[in-house]
Amino acid sequence: MAVEIAQFCREIETYLCRKNDGHLIRVTGPSFDLVAGWASQGVPLNVALAGIDRYFERYYRQGPRRRPVRIDFCEADVLDAFDEWKRATGLQSSVVSRQSSVESHQSSVESHQSSVESHQSAVESHQSAVESRQSLPAHLKRVVMRLSEARAGSLGAEFDVLIDRVARELDDVLADGRSIRGERRRQVLDRLAALDHELVQQARATLDDARRADLAREADTELAPFRSGMAPDAFARAHDAAIDRLVRQRLRLPTIAFI
Repeated sequence: MAVEIAQFCREIETYLCRKNDGHLIRVTGPSFDLVAGWASQGVPLNVALAGIDRYFERYYRQGPRRRPVRIDFCEADVLDAFDEWKRATGLQSSVVSRQSSVESHQSSVESHQSSVESHQSAVESHQSAVESRQSLPAHLKRVVMRLSEARAGSLGAEFDVLIDRVARELDDVLADGRSIRGERRRQVLDRLAALDHELVQQARATLDDARRADLAREADTELAPFRSGMAPDAFARAHDAAIDRLVRQRLRLPTIAFI
């Protein structure tokens, strides 16, 4: 386990160096404790990297960078990406069963608290972004934008037809002008879930056998820290959901369902 955590931290450090255009920011001391805590909780490496990407995307939008980014700044985004991954794979209950291992790491996390507090403003700005994601109309607008980006990726004529149809349907919901509440909201959420399933299944159908096998192995790796505490049927569902998430990631597809 110690070797796996150390490797996880090295991978994070290497990635952070690349994101900082080669400027080396060491993951040591309290920063190592922080990242080791992610590994102890079972945060998959590529989920942690996605969280780091989110922070950098916001940082770039603020204009020219003034200084290299430390891994501490990315904490809120990494944990947010991990929460989304747990919801997507249905692992909330499994994560609860790992609470004892998380608690054993709590002392090192607490030692990091003082440095985290110094970055409170960044965390608070992240919280406002998280809250905005709870808006259904805002979610629909983001999905339409991401679908347009995916359409530009030339995934194939048949897939482009599906993307265009889904985008038009979401545009119609946004143009309706009615408040999305009550029964109307339930209908929209059900339809979003159905469109999301259709999009992912069509995306999976475009993969060849070798690509499917690669994604299955990657899903195994992501779920390995949780597998021993999962029933076979629960693992099968989580594994299938993990593959869906990886397909979205590879093809840059949005999650249409509002979860």
